Amino acid sequence: MRIFALLLAGTLLTNAANAATPPADEALDLAKQAIALRSVKGPGNQTPQVAALYKAALVAGGFADKDVEIVPVDDTAYLIGTWPGSDPKLKPLVISGHMDVVEAKPADWQRDPFTPVVENGYLYGRGATDMKLDGTIAIAALNDLRRTGYKPKRTIIIEFSGDEETAMKTSALIAERLKNAELVLNIDGGGGVLDETSGKPKYWTWNGAEKTYADFRLTVTNPGGHSSMPRPVNAIVELSKALEKVGAYHFAPELSPLTREALAKAAPFEEPEIGAALKAFVADPTDKAAIATLTANPATVGKIGTTCVPTLVSGGHAENALPQRATANINCRIFPGHKPADIMAELGRVIDDPGVKLEDVSEGSVPNDASPMRPDFIAAIDRAMGKVYPGVPVFPAMASGASDSMWFRYHHVPSYGASPTFIKPSEDFSHGLNERTPISTIEPGIRYYRLLFADLSK
Repeated sequence: MRIFALLLAGTLLTNAANAATPPADEALDLAKQAIALRSVKGPGNQTPQVAALYKAALVAGGFADKDVEIVPVDDTAYLIGTWPGSDPKLKPLVISGHMDVVEAKPADWQRDPFTPVVENGYLYGRGATDMKLDGTIAIAALNDLRRTGYKPKRTIIIEFSGDEETAMKTSALIAERLKNAELVLNIDGGGGVLDETSGKPKYWTWNGAEKTYADFRLTVTNPGGHSSMPRPVNAIVELSKALEKVGAYHFAPELSPLTREALAKAAPFEEPEIGAALKAFVADPTDKAAIATLTANPATVGKIGTTCVPTLVSGGHAENALPQRATANINCRIFPGHKPADIMAELGRVIDDPGVKLEDVSEGSVPNDASPMRPDFIAAIDRAMGKVYPGVPVFPAMASGASDSMWFRYHHVPSYGASPTFIKPSEDFSHGLNERTPISTIEPGIRYYRLLFADLSK
């Protein structure tokens, strides 16, 4: 009953904007309404209201009510909207996003994070960048395709998860349901960079891979005893020696077909020393000087291989007692193509101490390989970006963080981050204070999505 009431309210709100509303205005207005809904995990989570809002917009744009499903899950929900194609034998094209946002405390912000504001050419509010505006741009683009009479041959499915920023439970459920998809366009990934000085588009990347997240717990146990009677083996000391080895260890640098192209094409946009090292590494991934330069740089060390770092440590139980237990967490970002179990085994060999127990304690993460460099996807991307942003360099990238693509790739469904949003690096405040995105990105983003959605669903 609650979901029905939300749907009715959302329908009335969205229908107030008639079909003559320009798509860019539709996207901005819908984004404002979505930002005003506090879709944060926990008490008062309004993600189901965002789902109702999006459903109302899709139905007003021509989707059949029965073809837009909202599924409650715990305190959140997910949405799946289906635009049937003319050929049911073709696997569907999936457009993927999420409705939830990271927590934002109003006292820390210059503006209330859940009161959308357009000021000086920017949309401010939690979700302006990650990723309510991107979601509403995609909705507006689909609605505009319908209004202009487009008929897809391949079924188009648009879906939004409800807890991508936390447990990803809805993300996993959606991927399981849609594991027969031909291809996924993840609109929560990729994107363009604006020049810091001129504000003009500098380059744009699509995301074809992401590193697997893993947490490994190190545990050392000991009988303990009185601190006045030290023993030869101390759990804290033993753990410290293991952590020192982990901290000093570097996994073998490597290249994949995707990162080879990504690093080569990104090199001209980096500082000269980093750019030269990227070029040298692509030419010879065993180049020690290039590896040293890239490993020392926090922005590039994760692009050339697996990284593992200690993030938590705990030990002992009293000031005057020998420690009976000491533990630490090692957080790893694993290069595509490797299993977490293999990385844990490698860490075990590095530590080389039978007294240190290793176990995988990862939650909400599954291993996934890179998506293939599909010619049809790359050609469609190049055509769409070439028409909307002629002359702007386009190339692939690998993300270090997890997204809903992880769950599709786990089911061997190719997934690609393909957001059209352009932003200055200095103004990217995703997950941070005073999040904002230039509204100038909306109109070209809709044109880009129209071209891309149509190209891949013909």
